[in-house]
Order: sequence, then C-alpha cells, then structure tokens
Amino acid sequence: MEKHAQLREKVDHTLNSMIERFYNEVPHGKYQKESKEIDKNYFIRHSIETVLRIRHKRMIDALVIHYFTKHNPRLAKSWANYIEDEMLHGHMFARDIEKLSGLTLDDIYQNYEPLFSTKLLNGYFYFTLEHEGPLASIASAYFLEYTTRMTQPVWLDNLEQIFGKDNLSGARGHVNHDIRDNHNHFVWEVLSALIHSEEDEKRLFQHLNCIYGLFVAYFQEVYQQSLGEKNPIEIATLAIQAA
Repeated sequence: MEKHAQLREKVDHTLNSMIERFYNEVPHGKYQKESKEIDKNYFIRHSIETVLRIRHKRMIDALVIHYFTKHNPRLAKSWANYIEDEMLHGHMFARDIEKLSGLTLDDIYQNYEPLFSTKLLNGYFYFTLEHEGPLASIASAYFLEYTTRMTQPVWLDNLEQIFGKDNLSGARGHVNHDIRDNHNHFVWEVLSALIHSEEDEKRLFQHLNCIYGLFVAYFQEVYQQSLGEKNPIEIATLAIQAA
C-alpha cells in the first residue's frame, strides 16, 4: 500500500505539471478558463465532442470489462459498476447542447463523427488493449477524473458568466457528481491493482504522456476547426510533440 501511495503522489504531481504545461505552453490553453468572450460555435463543438468521446469510451470500457472477466473477475465487477454510473453521462452534456443550439442527442449521433484527434485516442486504446491489456484505458480514466476535478470547476465558473448557469447545468452536474462520489479515488484503486513491477510503472507514465499529447492535439483541433483550419498531419504532429 505504501508503495502505491508513493506512486500516486508521483502520478498526481505529473498530472499537476501537465495542467500547468497546458495552461502555459499550449496555444489557447487558458481560453475556456479565462477568456471573457468565447465563440459559441467553438463551445458547442467542444461539448459535442465530449458527448462523442463518452460514447466511444464506453465501447472501449466494454472490452476492458471483457478482459477483466478472464483475468480478474473482482476488477470486472468494480469496473462494471463504475461504467454503469458513467454510461449515460454524455446525456448531461447533451442537455446543455440542446439549450444552447437546439441540437438533440439524436442529431449529434446522426450528424457528427469524432474529430481526428479523438479517433487517434480511441485507436490508442484499441491497440493497447489488444497488445498489452487495459492499463492505458484505466490510466486515461484516472487522467480524466483527476484533471477534471482540478480544472473544470474553475472553467465552469468562467463559462457560466458567458453562457449562463442554466445552459451549463449538465456540465456542472457532471463535475459535482464525480467529485461527490470521489471517482478519482475509485479509479486509482483499479489502476494501482494493475501495477506489479517497475516496468508497469514505466508503462503507466508512458501512457499518461501519450494521453496528454492526444488531448493537447484535441483542444488545438477543436479550436482550429471552429475558428480556423488545421489538417490531420498537423494534428498528429501536435500529439507527438506534446507527448
């Protein structure tokens, strides 16, 4: 337990450093956090991508559960309970999108496909699941639970000033739910159960760096798609450079 407590401190320190890098080094990294004027089309497209990312991640998580059923049934049960809770969280963001734009969840599913950076992220999960197991996918869940807890309450304070609290009640409810239920601690318990050696620890940090790079690429892509142009080669390059 002590070893994993020390590892968690190291992981959390790494994630805190990534948040600071995002704010200080990534173009437009503070856009949602601090800007007093935010393009509505940008924010709607960002929210749509959140819905799509949740949709596709639950497909990944079904495969994670399948893996655990063969290798660790207790983790299968734990992850199934977590995914049951997370399964429909995209609907919370979809309610905000409908208030802001009139688009329904069916409209989103029928008329939008994930951005290139999101496809790269999901491809990373499929590849690692096939060749090494669920460590990358669980690491991503911890990455998101931790960074969401550390960033989104502040971002939403700013965004609510621009778009109105009623129009962001889904996003705020999602953050409050995850914090109240201490999701980051639960995910850590599952993640730490996969760490058995120094090589596992090394792979964990490699995965975190890759995931960070892919999210940097995503935020650049959604900004450029809404307010400019950037081609897929540049997006892939951004992910590699950030990682």
